[in-house]
Amino acid sequence: MGALVENSFRLSHQAMFARNLEAAQAITLVEEQIDHYYRQIELECATLLTLQSPVAQDLRLVSAFMQLVRDLERIGDYAEDLTEIALKLFSYPPHPCVPEMEVMSHHAQAMLAASLAALADLDATAGQGVKVLDDRVDMAYDRLYQTLAYQRDIKGVVEPILLLVLAIRHIERMADHATNIGQRVTYIVTGQRS
Repeated sequence: MGALVENSFRLSHQAMFARNLEAAQAITLVEEQIDHYYRQIELECATLLTLQSPVAQDLRLVSAFMQLVRDLERIGDYAEDLTEIALKLFSYPPHPCVPEMEVMSHHAQAMLAASLAALADLDATAGQGVKVLDDRVDMAYDRLYQTLAYQRDIKGVVEPILLLVLAIRHIERMADHATNIGQRVTYIVTGQRS
């Protein structure tokens, strides 16, 4: 599921920043697969909770995984939304802030990769490290929002500005969910909430 979510993020990135129509078209199938895994894993966790009555560490593990797969599923949803925005932006010339948005997207993708690596290794320290990376995405979001929201003398329609504001919000939320995954890994390993 994590690999599919990473792929959906990459596809949305290609649709948004390379104006890649094929990537935009491919995301629907990937999103369906992500949703399938989400439902399957959630059902398996619920079954474990009801039939096995786990306690202590096992309960912590199952509950954390239920929340973790929800974070993954939401990143996939945001990737699909980002792709829809990209398709609407195809008819407009690229805005000057797009290169900075692309860097922001790369940072958010790196956060997702780091959180999934922390999960695979059950590395609490690496899980905590994802939160530090989130500051970079948050600062980029603030700068880009200021640029877009306070732009003056806009010629033509404002739709591309509104779409770009939505796009940076989606990227920022994807990074937040990656942070959540990292923190859940720390919780799984240590039992401590950060």
